[in-house]
Amino acid sequence: MTHRRKTRKREFYYREAIREGYRSRSSYKLKQLHEKFDIFKVGNLVLDVGAAPGGWSQVASMYVQPAGRVYAIDIDYMDPIEKVIAIQGDMSDPETRKRLKTIIGESVDVIISDISPKITGNWSTDHARQIFLTEQALRLCVAGLLKRGGKFVCKLFMGDLHEDFIKNLKKLFTVVYTYKPKASRKGSAEFYVVAKGFTKGPIKWKKMQEQTGEKK
Repeated sequence: MTHRRKTRKREFYYREAIREGYRSRSSYKLKQLHEKFDIFKVGNLVLDVGAAPGGWSQVASMYVQPAGRVYAIDIDYMDPIEKVIAIQGDMSDPETRKRLKTIIGESVDVIISDISPKITGNWSTDHARQIFLTEQALRLCVAGLLKRGGKFVCKLFMGDLHEDFIKNLKKLFTVVYTYKPKASRKGSAEFYVVAKGFTKGPIKWKKMQEQTGEKK
């Protein structure tokens, strides 16, 4: 794809987001994921992790209404969205996880995450930190926030760590799909994972902590 065509593609989804009132062009990535994998059902409870500015929360809310609810968590403040309950906090903090459980009151049907780190330009660092953040979102599943049989949808950056992450997902879910939506740039290293049928099981965190320098 030429630079001109890539630019036109980005501009198309940007213009569409403005026209349809979405907060980000990434909204179309989730819409395309749902169209292919049937992620949401009317009445579902959904947790959007790393939600700001809220494009994915808007899409999820559209699919689960009128009986469902969407909860959105981000370390940064997110402007209110109708029918979305926004929670500001650090998802890696045990106190935040306790607060989430109290606010939501029960396990959710779907956890979604389009989270990215602040890009440094050093790919190995950016890749490791993106995977680490997504590991934190996955921890919410095994912390009791995702019900048995539930779904987990996340973005990953391609690199030397993503295969181990997917292997861990396969220990926890019945089926795991990878997909690159049309709304993603063709040359981008991002892709998405849709995991269905949460069964719960062990996750190995040690390798990721060594790569990122983070502590448990």
